[in-house]
Amino acid sequence: MRNIYMRRGIWLILIGIALNLLGYYLMGEEIYKYGWAMVSGTIAFGVGFLSVIYSLIRKMDRRAIMKERAEDAEEE
Repeated sequence: MRNIYMRRGIWLILIGIALNLLGYYLMGEEIYKYGWAMVSGTIAFGVGFLSVIYSLIRKMDRRAIMKERAEDAEEE
């Protein structure tokens, strides 16, 4: 459960890229049902990107808290 946001985010980014590529392929073939793939791909990519950023921020915050606790323990 430790890096679940990072893993989920990376998978969503990859799925988003794949769906956007599918949308561009469908657009190039002049198949007019490409909109669902583009919208879904953009949303998946955005959620994945935010998940990765959230995971990195949590990791930095946890390190700062652990460092602060270690400093407090040394002072006592």
